Amino acid sequence: MPLTKISDSEAFKKAISESRKVFVLKNSTTCPISHAAFEEYRKFAEEQSENVYYLNVQEARPLSNQIAETYGIKHESPQVLLFENGEVKWNDSHWSITRSALEEHLNQ
Repeated sequence: MPLTKISDSEAFKKAISESRKVFVLKNSTTCPISHAAFEEYRKFAEEQSENVYYLNVQEARPLSNQIAETYGIKHESPQVLLFENGEVKWNDSHWSITRSALEEHLNQ
């Protein structure tokens, strides 16, 4: 499934309400670690039927902050969040964002 970019609160709310499991990557467009995480995420997304979204922190700072505040998860970038039934079930950041880690949490 291709990656879908989200940039605002309405798109985010719609994304997490449409499927039981939803992955969201908070990504920086200027950080080399974020670039590496994005590549792992992109490879994961190509093989999935689950909904896989991302947001660029520089372009969607209000949404990134809203997610951190709403779900009580400290903002990091890069950061991946797995939502199940609208709640965060797992999150991780930086070098821990790997295709294998994403696959592991998808199958739990």
